[in-house]
Amino acid sequence: MAKKKADAGGESTAVTKSLFVRCRYCGQRNAVKEGYKNNAANCGKCKLPLSNEPHKKWAGLGKHDYIHPADSKALAALRAIPGIDTALKKLLEVTGESAIRVTFMASAVKVTPQQCPDLHAKLQIACTTLGVAMPDLYIQQNPIVNAFTGGVERPIIVLHSSLIERLNEEETLAVIAHEVGHIHSEHVLYLTAAQLILAIATIPLAAMPIAGLLKEILTATMRGALLAWMRRAELSCDRAALLVVQDPHVVGRTMMKLAGGTFASKINYDLFLEQAREFEKNYDKNKLDKFWADIINAGLSHPFPIWRVSEILKWVESGEYEEVMARA
Repeated sequence: MAKKKADAGGESTAVTKSLFVRCRYCGQRNAVKEGYKNNAANCGKCKLPLSNEPHKKWAGLGKHDYIHPADSKALAALRAIPGIDTALKKLLEVTGESAIRVTFMASAVKVTPQQCPDLHAKLQIACTTLGVAMPDLYIQQNPIVNAFTGGVERPIIVLHSSLIERLNEEETLAVIAHEVGHIHSEHVLYLTAAQLILAIATIPLAAMPIAGLLKEILTATMRGALLAWMRRAELSCDRAALLVVQDPHVVGRTMMKLAGGTFASKINYDLFLEQAREFEKNYDKNKLDKFWADIINAGLSHPFPIWRVSEILKWVESGEYEEVMARA
């Protein structure tokens, strides 16, 4: 309740009593007004919604606690190719991991506790929740809605400006947590090589000597297996994102924005979920739908957003997600 005190002129003025809520994500102590309700304000540090609900963190989360079976299967097939690890290490020795760091240090904005502090806080939340040492985080001006993780010895995460401009605070945390998931899942060696393959496939790089070098070091079988695995690895990292945000609808709404773009504000989220379930049903039961979905998706770096939503829904509804959460 507001109290009253006399001002210098003798008149009574209302004084609002302040309460304090500690952010469940980053631990920041925030002043709120009396009568505050959960999610009615955002934390001053990480900008995530304030709530007195707990946020779980793991002391020893293992990657096999959440890895998607399609990721495991594709990675096993990749590792079964003779000489794959030797070829990848040689490729990265030739191209130089330092080139990745130099590129983004020179062309993007590095996130620090002083520069974009709310994004730095979100990175810290994702890392402490999953148990990962903090990588460097960069924001790059890019109209393509995307984010990626690169490097091996010293991984970095890069968020495209068009992506974070489109997402709210929780969805941004989900994307950062997805990228941290690549590090926790030990994807970085294979992921960096796969991204290099995709980069060299672009017109500006196709004529450079490195394009021929890549084909010399990696066989067509290796390149195809890497890209096939890369798409399935994204499904594991969607699970990692869910383990950080701890609300499947945050992940679902993120995918809705990836699918619907700036029009997403006019999309009915419940109907979007129904679409995801319908896709999953048709994929499982209709061989022709499965054939075309697999063929079309083979040319992409990520699975279809609808596909990713259906996989998250399946994981939650199977009870496996709650089993992992119960171990935190």
